[in-house]
Amino acid sequence: MRYAVLEGGKRLRPLLVLAASEAVAGSPQAALRAACAVELIHAYSLVHDDMPCMDNDVLRRGKPTVHVQFGEAGALLAGDALQALAFEMLTPQGEPAGAVDEVDPATQARLCGLLARAAGLSGMAGGQAIDLASVGSPLDSATLHEMHRRKTGALLQASVMMGVACGALPAASRCSVEAALSDYGWAIGLAFQVMDDVLDVTADSLTLGKTPGKDAAHDKPTFVSLMGLSGSQAYALHLLDRALAQLEKVHAAGYRQTAALQGLAHLLVERVR
Repeated sequence: MRYAVLEGGKRLRPLLVLAASEAVAGSPQAALRAACAVELIHAYSLVHDDMPCMDNDVLRRGKPTVHVQFGEAGALLAGDALQALAFEMLTPQGEPAGAVDEVDPATQARLCGLLARAAGLSGMAGGQAIDLASVGSPLDSATLHEMHRRKTGALLQASVMMGVACGALPAASRCSVEAALSDYGWAIGLAFQVMDDVLDVTADSLTLGKTPGKDAAHDKPTFVSLMGLSGSQAYALHLLDRALAQLEKVHAAGYRQTAALQGLAHLLVERVR
């Protein structure tokens, strides 16, 4: 479990949680727990996705994948335990009332719900099922978008919304701010996958930390196969513009601490160029 979580990785999802919480003046204690939880879910998904029954990959974050290092049974159990640990992180037990990292029960429940939906059938697991079923089959644009909305985008969007859930937005602005940040999360979630498809074609294993060219080798549908390389790069920039436009709405509503969210959106897209 330590090998899967602590050695390498961009920490993009926890950074999004913390940045979104900062934007709405959320609870730092709740945000830190949410950030750790979402990274644990992401790490578990990588452990299972790399196994022979899924993508059968041997390299992740520049080192052997967990099943290569510890065996398939160990990798399966490590992934299961990481998934469970994420929800333990969101529902701390035994802390005395008023403890430094206390999180109120209503926030715990909301965070658990957001994370569970993003990881399950309507999110990451459902998207991976579509992906596995689509190998060797061309997908139209709508189906490809839906697959990646679930497989990759749902957890990134949930990271943003978990950060938002750590705050207490006033009723007057809650709906508009939540809607804008949700759309921001959708846009960067899709942009992340578009760029992953681009990098799978253009980058080497040292840059990626994983095996390049595997999508084409496995005959998987991608944005590059649908739109071409230059079209995919242009689409990523369009999604960046959409994300930044949503942050302008948040700023206009009186929430000025959006610099970190802006920086993360730029970071996602500029690694393409």
